[in-house]
Amino acid sequence: MTDASSIQPAASHDARICRGCWDQMHVPIPIRGPLALPFRAFGITRSKMNPNICTICERSFRYVKKQSHVAASATILFADIRGFTHLSERIERVRLSQIVSLFQDRCAQAIWAHDGIVNKQMGDGLMAIFNFPIIRKDHAQAAIMAARDIQRLCADALGRLDLDDLGERPLGVGVGIHSGEVEIGEFSTFRSDFTAIGGTVNLASRLESQAEAGEILLSPETAAQAATLTAGAGTRLLVLKGIDQPVEARVLATH
Repeated sequence: MTDASSIQPAASHDARICRGCWDQMHVPIPIRGPLALPFRAFGITRSKMNPNICTICERSFRYVKKQSHVAASATILFADIRGFTHLSERIERVRLSQIVSLFQDRCAQAIWAHDGIVNKQMGDGLMAIFNFPIIRKDHAQAAIMAARDIQRLCADALGRLDLDDLGERPLGVGVGIHSGEVEIGEFSTFRSDFTAIGGTVNLASRLESQAEAGEILLSPETAAQAATLTAGAGTRLLVLKGIDQPVEARVLATH
């Protein structure tokens, strides 16, 4: 069997083969260079979820894992623009779409740099998955580093915009992260894109909804897996919709 290290470095951000197919099946599917051309003829191209995986990972989950969905350990990240609703009532749609594009592009840049995938884009928000299909044992740390990059890149980009329309309301990004078991796979007979579902996803989403502009809210589980990155972080006891017990979130403030 071909050794993975002879094909691509583990931390490559410009992989020659699909890192998802290699990690999940040990099959080297070319996604860059001349060897990728025949695959493109059959519709196998780089994924929009992460340019280092291919559309086999994105569209053909049953072929990758031999079943429609599986249990997996992952870290889920949600990010959303704070102040967006207020802003959307005050500026024209063209400028609004430019802000959304800027946000999505900066977030994707940060997530891809740490081997995550942008699984869903929801207007001024998104959901990312870490540890599938690219395997990262330190997926909690990877998600936190991506969140920090999101805050840094978005703050820089948004700070360059003329947003006098906002008044005193800040425009920034809130991030929520939780690590745990999820079900990953295809859950629709009409669409073949995979996603993650379960309580881990729900809690990450609830944490993001409570994060203020410039904040990253972490679940205790994520913080425990990334102690070196969360040392000195503040705490906030949160009562979250749909979550039975209060959650003592760790707070990373980036402003």
